[in-house]
Amino acid sequence: MKNIWEKLSKKEVFFCLAPMADVTDEPFRQIISKYSRHGKTGGGPDVFWTEFVSADGIASPEGRKKLLPHFKFSKMEKPIIAQIFGAKPENIKITSKIVSKLGFDGIDINMGCPDRTIMKQGSCAALINTPKLAQEIIRAAKAGAPKLPISVKTRIGYNYIEYKKWLPILLKEDISALTIHLRTAKEMSDVPAHFELAKDIVKVVRKYNKKVVLIVNGDIKTLEQGRILAKDAGFDGVMIGRGIFGNPWLFNSNRKPEDISTEEKLKVLVEHTKLYEKLLHYRNFANMKKHFKAYVNGFDGAKELRNELMQANNSKEIVKSINVFLKGH
Repeated sequence: MKNIWEKLSKKEVFFCLAPMADVTDEPFRQIISKYSRHGKTGGGPDVFWTEFVSADGIASPEGRKKLLPHFKFSKMEKPIIAQIFGAKPENIKITSKIVSKLGFDGIDINMGCPDRTIMKQGSCAALINTPKLAQEIIRAAKAGAPKLPISVKTRIGYNYIEYKKWLPILLKEDISALTIHLRTAKEMSDVPAHFELAKDIVKVVRKYNKKVVLIVNGDIKTLEQGRILAKDAGFDGVMIGRGIFGNPWLFNSNRKPEDISTEEKLKVLVEHTKLYEKLLHYRNFANMKKHFKAYVNGFDGAKELRNELMQANNSKEIVKSINVFLKGH
């Protein structure tokens, strides 16, 4: 199997969709693929990530049954990386072995999520404080999936900026790719990303590893912004997260936000909702509502329609509300 990162690194700059819990699920990825990749003009992202999935959960028979559906994907979502998290190397190894049989192009270990509940388990961004354990986890993933490239997504520090100390520790494990969110765990998303550190971060990384594929993440809202940042600092790729909300055309450089009509946005919202209900009928419909807030804004009557949609319990109610709105506007 050819290493996906070697292929992507040959591009001038490549783009990724960030893994986001209860957001980058299968229906969402398919909608983005359809409207950014497979439209008349085509586009990106060049690689998808799944939502992060608990290795402790997958490693247990009960949890596996519940969580394996999070790893479902279609051909239109390839190439795709499975993201996992955990603080127990033995469970990382078991999960990596299971994931390696599912057809993914790589496994990514989340060492950056700042969610306090998750960090209390000693995983995600908490691993910045336990570097030896972080290394053991990378080794465990490699042992479980020796034929897949292993990558890491992290931040520039825990309570304070410490990338000069933290990143070389990860690079000792010869990972294939490294995504760096330009904030500390403590900063979450409450302060602007530290773009001013981008060049130095690349310099530090390249001192220890000249081949690792480097991806920048944090506060990047457009392809052009990401492309300029990556080329200026020396990153290979760009990961976009919150900027995709309500705009599945984001990765298609030929579709500008101002060219997308309210009617088109609302019709895609309906399509997205129906797909969510079809593919994720076992999940709470309320998870879909975060997308309503993103799709429905910036036009007359948006607030009222948004409030109405937030009360809906299924796609039929969504279709009815939007049809009534479109007829009246």
